[in-house]
Amino acid sequence: MTFARSERAELCDLLDKVGPDAPTLCEGWETHDLAAHLWVRETDPIGASGIVAKPLSSLYERRIAEIKQRWEFSELVDRVRRGPARFSIFAIPGVDEGANTTEFFIHHEDVRRAGDSPQTSRQLGDDVEEWMWRRLKLLGRAWFRRVQVGVVLERLGSAAADGAPETIRAVSGASTVTLVGTPSELMLYAHGRTSVAEIKLVGEPEAIEILNSADLRT
Repeated sequence: MTFARSERAELCDLLDKVGPDAPTLCEGWETHDLAAHLWVRETDPIGASGIVAKPLSSLYERRIAEIKQRWEFSELVDRVRRGPARFSIFAIPGVDEGANTTEFFIHHEDVRRAGDSPQTSRQLGDDVEEWMWRRLKLLGRAWFRRVQVGVVLERLGSAAADGAPETIRAVSGASTVTLVGTPSELMLYAHGRTSVAEIKLVGEPEAIEILNSADLRT
């Protein structure tokens, strides 16, 4: 089973456990909203267009509300657990890993680390961490594009052949902040979960303040 599929299953199990009204790290969303988002994203291409196209955001929000009304929470979670419909682009072989590994990991942590008793990081395995590191290399520049300082990602617990830490220069700037952590925690930070990501920020205080004030939510 791929990590994307195992994260889907574990997230759905957690949603069943906490119910429809549990908090998440997604601003304004409870778990029922999150489950509806996951279904719309995979199964309703018209509604999902509002996720990335701001002029269509009202359509997306309307579809979310409609889905919450259409099915009981437990049925909606079961539909997410079963995966995308056959006609969905996400059902094409090979698409799931690339499109859903980060999506389900981030949203799993959105539930795990929310509320009054947030959970901490998990041991995800070397293969998962390596996948996320490659993803950060590929998309780090896009995820940090709105930041007004240089950003370097430093991989915790791994070193290059010469013994130096493995790093990615996501964006350049007059001053630079280095984010030190495992690839999975760096991934959380890159997706705006800055308050819960278990990383260390290294740099001048003014640069760190600028980074912390940046909008990284995706």
